[in-house]
Amino acid sequence: MESLGLGVERAGPAEPLGPGVGQAGSPEPSGLGRERGASSGCRGRGGPVASGRRVRATTAPGSLPRPWRLFPTPTGTPFTFWYLAVLLLTSLITEYADPAVVHALHQGFSTDVAHLVGAPVPVLVASALWVAGGVASPYALGFVLVLTALERRIGGRHTAVVFLLGHVLATLATEIPVGASVLTGGLPGTSLHRLDYGISFGVAASVGALAALLPWWSRWPLLLAFGWMLLDDLMAFTDPMTNWGHLIALAIGIATWPVVRRWRRATVARDAVPPPVRVPATSVRFP
Repeated sequence: MESLGLGVERAGPAEPLGPGVGQAGSPEPSGLGRERGASSGCRGRGGPVASGRRVRATTAPGSLPRPWRLFPTPTGTPFTFWYLAVLLLTSLITEYADPAVVHALHQGFSTDVAHLVGAPVPVLVASALWVAGGVASPYALGFVLVLTALERRIGGRHTAVVFLLGHVLATLATEIPVGASVLTGGLPGTSLHRLDYGISFGVAASVGALAALLPWWSRWPLLLAFGWMLLDDLMAFTDPMTNWGHLIALAIGIATWPVVRRWRRATVARDAVPPPVRVPATSVRFP
């Protein structure tokens, strides 16, 4: 059958109209291919070509600002949450217990040279359970915000590694010179019992590590502001060993950038994989 002189013949009987047929109901020419599932556009030599219509991008609900994510939760950031609970408990002890008892606890958990030589592992862990200055300390607020942000990006286990790395290495870097100076006569023997405890070294290392995962416009202001605060404390010369430890801990956190970025890529890749779909088992009855 001719189709109005256009030289296109119908190969067989008419089929039901599909979604790609125009309003006039005319069949498609047999020489043109169709791509299954395409609702618009045309196909050129290189494959399907999108239509000229521009699609406005919409913002996904998950990308909207969520201020409550700045704070730890028992399921989202368990390491930071439960660590913070322990710090709140020890801060209450520091606030309300007898001052003599509190001083004895701080002295017993101090990471001074004498304790590090006798029981290095227990004292390094126990000294990180107290906040110097209590919950009103700037490092307490930094602990909440920085470790929460870091744990949401690389996970609790890796956040604990960064925190402990800064706490342990910066402590050893400041106490070993004290012990060496006592042995050489540069410092008195009482320096072996110098009171040293708190979370500030771990927080400083976490700040340095978190900067690697931030965009450049917030990374460098954070490092400059925090670094200047540490330098200002050092120039005040009130506690030079501890202030040097803060700068060392910040440098340790910055040194972890390659590893932290690799952990972040692994976390993103793991979260992008959808969970497996469980198909319920069906029983078949035979007559």
